[in-house]
Amino acid sequence: MNKNVIITLIVSAMLSCTSSSFAQSRSLFNGRDLNGWHVDVPEMDTNTAAINPFIIRNGLLVSLGTPQGHLITDSVYQNYRLNVEYRFAGKPGNCGVLVFASSPRALYKMFPRSIEVQLMHKNAGDFWCIVEDITVPDMETRRGPKADWGITEGKERRVKNLTDSSENPVGQWNSMTVECVGNSIKVWVNGDLVNYGFNCTTSKGNIALQAEGSEVEFRKVELTPVTKFAGQ
Repeated sequence: MNKNVIITLIVSAMLSCTSSSFAQSRSLFNGRDLNGWHVDVPEMDTNTAAINPFIIRNGLLVSLGTPQGHLITDSVYQNYRLNVEYRFAGKPGNCGVLVFASSPRALYKMFPRSIEVQLMHKNAGDFWCIVEDITVPDMETRRGPKADWGITEGKERRVKNLTDSSENPVGQWNSMTVECVGNSIKVWVNGDLVNYGFNCTTSKGNIALQAEGSEVEFRKVELTPVTKFAGQ
């Protein structure tokens, strides 16, 4: 076999592998509408004037913040890497990405049962337990006294992240990667590992984005199936 043929076969194989790899990743929004998602906003049940707080604007997925509620994938996912690029375009505020989401309105008649990965400015990467639980190293340091822990109203549900210094200034884009493998979750913000939890009480569910009082723009919500954490 001559040299040119060998080179052609090698390049073809590399392109095939690369194409296969990229084919596994897919955007969860199409830049045009909310196909593949459904909205759960309690105020819309009774207030005919209530607007849908989730819109597509200039190709971006936007959470207007109010009325409060959730945009939830129609599909259930497990064992994946979720890459989210977001920013608070106007002023700092609150939002979140929910993984392993299931029963709607399980907490405060608003939040679906899930683990929230916090997007709140200066708190990105915190876990919030929403009728599901998770374990992290140094639990009492990061969650408070054990007697206060819980997963329902009035309990200590917040698990603090490892660093609050990884976010970019308001107005700039942030990148968050959430890897869910089995019943463990790892979170990176702008390349920094900011949280790791394990022994979660569930391992699959819908993915949700919040409307929680602040306008947030998303330019990427991309999912890739994985079988192990990055670097393993």
